[in-house]
Amino acid sequence: MPDSNAAAELARIEAEERELIFDRFTREDAWRLGCRLREAAVARELPIVIGITVGRQRVFHSALAGASPDNDAWLERKARATAHFERSSFGVGAWFRAQGRDYERDSRLDAREIAANGGVFPITVRGVGVVGTVGVSGLPQAEDHAFVVEQLRAFLTAQPEG
Repeated sequence: MPDSNAAAELARIEAEERELIFDRFTREDAWRLGCRLREAAVARELPIVIGITVGRQRVFHSALAGASPDNDAWLERKARATAHFERSSFGVGAWFRAQGRDYERDSRLDAREIAANGGVFPITVRGVGVVGTVGVSGLPQAEDHAFVVEQLRAFLTAQPEG
């Protein structure tokens, strides 16, 4: 049975996905975005890993104090969900919850390989589509997602026009 709280959460996530669009995204942008995420995480003493991909290639990775190899594995699984569904990993899980469905049971995907847990966001370029992923792992999934959204919003706001 569909869940109204899950539907509201999905609507909020979908609005974020529509909002956080790049006009362009280069490897230099990936480096600057990754450094922004890392600086913010260090300042807050967050025990996370940070990863950015362009296409199928990892172009930024950082593991902060307190993060573990398990966080790397979760980041990879969440990035696969984002790449597969071309939406945030939290949005994938929220979509299933809003439909009253269970991702692990109903997606027909191997949840050991593709995780619908929050923390990875698509890098979407206007007029092009999804070109990569940016994400973190190490906090509860809603906090992972919120941190990435906050940092993407700040990064995009700071970008020069054109």
